[in-house]
Amino acid sequence: MITPGAFYAAIDGTWPAAEIMCAGPWTIRNGQGGGKRVSAATAEEPVVDLTQAEDAMRAIGQSPLFMVRQGEEALDRLLDTNGYTVVDPTNGYIAPVDKLTDVPIPRVTAFAIWEPLAIMEDIWAKGGIGPARLAIMHRAKTKTAILARHNDKPAGTAFAAIHDGIAMVHAVEVLPHQRRRGVAQWIMRRAAFWAAENGASHIAVLTTAANTPANALYQGLGFTHLCGYHYRTAPENT
Repeated sequence: MITPGAFYAAIDGTWPAAEIMCAGPWTIRNGQGGGKRVSAATAEEPVVDLTQAEDAMRAIGQSPLFMVRQGEEALDRLLDTNGYTVVDPTNGYIAPVDKLTDVPIPRVTAFAIWEPLAIMEDIWAKGGIGPARLAIMHRAKTKTAILARHNDKPAGTAFAAIHDGIAMVHAVEVLPHQRRRGVAQWIMRRAAFWAAENGASHIAVLTTAANTPANALYQGLGFTHLCGYHYRTAPENT
C-alpha cells in the first residue's frame, strides 16, 4: 500500500530540485527558476516559527514559499496568521500500473523516448514549460518522456520518472488543437506500460484542484485520490 509519505517522497525523487538543504526542522529546496514544486519549503516536524525557513530561502534568492501537505493543519494556521496566501490546491492521484495497461496502445499513437525530441520541447514551450523545467527532467534518474500523435501529427508530450516503485507523470501538455481527442489518455497509458517495464508497481500524477478536465481524466482512468497539498506564498508576493 502506498502511503501519502511515499507519495510526497516520489514528488521529490521524480521532479528533483537543484539542491535540497536542511535548516533546522525545514527542508529548503533551491528550484533555480523551475517553479513552485522544486522551490517550496516543507516542515519535517511541528514548527512554531517561520523565520529560519524564510531566512534560508531569501539567502538563495527565493521569496518565501511553503508547501502544506495533508495533515499539516497547524502549519497552515501558522502561515495564515503570518499573512501567507493559499495558492494552487493540488490533488495527488495514484493507481496500480495494471489499471492502465489493460488496453493495447494503437500503433504510432504514443512512444516512450529519452532524450526528448525538439518537437517535444516545442510542445512544452507552448505550455510554458521552458529550460528551467527541462533541467529538472534531466536531473531525475530513471526517466522517460512520452510523445503522443494524433492523425499522424505530434499532439502532446509528458515526462515520467520512477522513485521507489512509483512512476510519477509530470508536465503533461497537449497542443490546443489536439485536445478532447483522447491524447492525454494515451500518454498516461504509454507511461504506465513504460513504468511496468521498468519495475514500478504504481503510477501517480498531480493536478490542481481547479483543473476540472484533468481531474475527470485521471478519475476516469481509475486513479484514486491519495493525498494533496497547497502552497502558501509570502505576503510580499500578494
